[in-house]
Amino acid sequence: MSIKAYRPTTPAQRQKTTQDFDQITTKKPMKSLLASKKQMAGKNNQGRITVRHRGGGVKRHYRVLTYSLPQGSYTIMEIEYDPNRSARIARVKDQNNTYHYVIADNNMKKGDAFEAGKEAAVETSNRMPIDNIPVGTFIYAIELTPGRGAQMVRSAGTSAQLMAKENGYATLKMPSGEMRKVLVSCEASIGTVGNEQHQNIKIGSAGRRRRKGIRPTVRGVVMNATDHPHGGGDGGRHGTGKAPRTPWGQLTLGYRTRHNKKTNKMIVRSRHEGKRK
Repeated sequence: MSIKAYRPTTPAQRQKTTQDFDQITTKKPMKSLLASKKQMAGKNNQGRITVRHRGGGVKRHYRVLTYSLPQGSYTIMEIEYDPNRSARIARVKDQNNTYHYVIADNNMKKGDAFEAGKEAAVETSNRMPIDNIPVGTFIYAIELTPGRGAQMVRSAGTSAQLMAKENGYATLKMPSGEMRKVLVSCEASIGTVGNEQHQNIKIGSAGRRRRKGIRPTVRGVVMNATDHPHGGGDGGRHGTGKAPRTPWGQLTLGYRTRHNKKTNKMIVRSRHEGKRK
C-alpha cells in the first residue's frame, strides 16, 4: 500500500492524503456478514454524553468478523475495505463452504490459503496456539482468554513479538512496548496486520473529519472559568501556570488512570519507562 497525494487546488487538497486501495479486490461486502450499526453520537440510553466529540458522519454497516476460527483450512476469496477499523479484512471460505470475515495481514492475497488449529504449520497467516509458535515470531490477533477470540493487536500495521515461554505463560512484547504474559494455550495468527501506512494518512480538512463522525474539539483555555478549569482570564496568552486538567478537574496529559489490579501480575514491564503501572 502507498499514500496518494492530491494536486493543491485548494488549501485542504494541499495537505490531504489518502490510501490508494490497491490491495482491495472488491467493493461489495457480503450481505450475510453485515449488521446494522446505529449512530449513538457518544450518548447513553439516558441521552447523556458519555464520549465527547462524537456525532454525525456517513452511514455504515458493521462487518461481522470471526475472531476465533474453527480448526481447518481456509481460502481467501476477497480482500475488502472495512469502514469500522483501520485494518483490511479478508473474506475467507472454509472446507464446508462457509464464509467468514477475518483481519487481513500484509501477506494475504486473493486465492491464497491458510490453516487454523493445533495441527497448522508455522507459516505466515496461519492461526494456532501460542505454544506451537517459535520464540521470536511476530504475531497478531491474540487471545487474552483461551476460546474467547482475538482481543489484542488488531490495528493496522501492528504486531507483537513472542519473547519467551515459561511455566505455561508466554511473554509478549506489545506494540506499545509493554511486556506482558498470556497463557500459551491462547491462539494467535502469525504475521503483521496489513495496511501499514494507515498512520501516515493526513485528514487535511475539517469536513472530512466530520464525515468520519468526529465533531470539533474546543480548547479549555478559550472557555469561561465556569466551563473548564483552564478557562477565564483576560483573553491573553496563557502559559503553563497550572497542571492540565479535564473539564471535570481530573489531572490529565501524563496522569495514569489504569487501576486494574487483577492484571498487574501479567505485566512484566510497563510501556512507561520500564515501570509497572
